[in-house]
Amino acid sequence: MKAYVFPGQGAQYVGMGKDVYDNNPMAKELFEKANEILGFRITDLMFEGTDEDLKQTKVTQPAIFLHSVILSKTLGNDFQPEMVAGHSLGEFSALVAAGALSFEDGLKLVYQRAMAMQKACEIKPSTMAAIVGLEDSVVEEVCNAVDDVVVAANYNCPGQLVISGTFEGIDKACELLKEKGAKRALKLPVGGAFHSPLMEPARAELAEAIENTKFDIPVCPVYQNVDAKPQTDPATIKANLVSQLTAPVRWTQTVQNMLADGADHFTEIGPGKVLQGLIKKVDRSAQTDGISQLQ
Repeated sequence: MKAYVFPGQGAQYVGMGKDVYDNNPMAKELFEKANEILGFRITDLMFEGTDEDLKQTKVTQPAIFLHSVILSKTLGNDFQPEMVAGHSLGEFSALVAAGALSFEDGLKLVYQRAMAMQKACEIKPSTMAAIVGLEDSVVEEVCNAVDDVVVAANYNCPGQLVISGTFEGIDKACELLKEKGAKRALKLPVGGAFHSPLMEPARAELAEAIENTKFDIPVCPVYQNVDAKPQTDPATIKANLVSQLTAPVRWTQTVQNMLADGADHFTEIGPGKVLQGLIKKVDRSAQTDGISQLQ
């Protein structure tokens, strides 16, 4: 079965999407529509901005979403997904690509999500760290033992887990995890503690926007971050999307479930190759490829 996966924050680069914009009239039209919806020319920042411009959450999230979704639309009839999934923000790209959300509604939600997350980061300064080389259960145990907000946030692949929390909580957890034998405990250059209880203000804000948006039955199952299970029911998809902001991204389990359900080829659509690497770490024999430019 053919599975398509969509990347999340961190995959952005200057120049992303420019070849698609320049060489496909339909893509150009969608990018211009996005500029209109957002009220600023995100295309200028994507094609000619700086790394700093692209790092702002309110730019990063819609930029990656646009690159992924517009690329999937340029595939036309060649895009026949039998299952889809996206990492964090990428879940919105997956939902639009699978027809559960319109392009316009997807972009509006992604922008609202980015702004809400930005706000939550300002309320309580916080961060994330990548932990490499330990069992998930050991990382969870250490997080629970720290007397501050620090939680497992992204189960990326076996032996790689990202934790999320206050600066103090992350520092303490990194120290303890190194003592437990972590190969690396590295703070990430992110704006806040995504997928943690510190995102509660953003979750509450986004819940209303999601509730008021029309979702349809997707053309294929969407494996969601919160439970790693295939979903097609719009009400369940909505509820999981709301929970996603404060709950961990279960990417390892998502890939395992997709493989168990018959996925034999994964195509990553959008910037970068991060998800292809993670899928290979879950199962070395999995077939992967990527589409990051116009075919």
